[in-house]
Amino acid sequence: MTDPIADFLTRIRNAVKANHRVVEAPGSKIKQEITKILYDQGYILAYKFEADEKGHPAIKIALKYHPETKANAIKGLKRVSRPGLRQYADVKTMPTVQNGLGIAIVSTSKGVMTDKKARQENVGGEVLCYVY
Repeated sequence: MTDPIADFLTRIRNAVKANHRVVEAPGSKIKQEITKILYDQGYILAYKFEADEKGHPAIKIALKYHPETKANAIKGLKRVSRPGLRQYADVKTMPTVQNGLGIAIVSTSKGVMTDKKARQENVGGEVLCYVY
């Protein structure tokens, strides 16, 4: 697998389209940070970091659905930076997603954070993905 973050986002995207309640994916530190951001921003209901039957790290994510409309909180996930073409942004060129309604997840020298927090911290970095 050449891009594990894209695989992680695709698993979540496919689970959303199939109306699954829980999705499981292989874990890593950067995927754990992305999961924490999704939880803090209200895109997922819950998450759990554990080991699978072989002892490898795994992430279980409970997807969030609105009770009355049955619509998922995640409308779209888009991978921006990829191994073949890295996308970097400084504070001045930090992207806004859906006119501020979505978030961009950025990997900075101070850790993985949202675009809004990166602007507050006055740091740039690699734009990993858009979530809206």
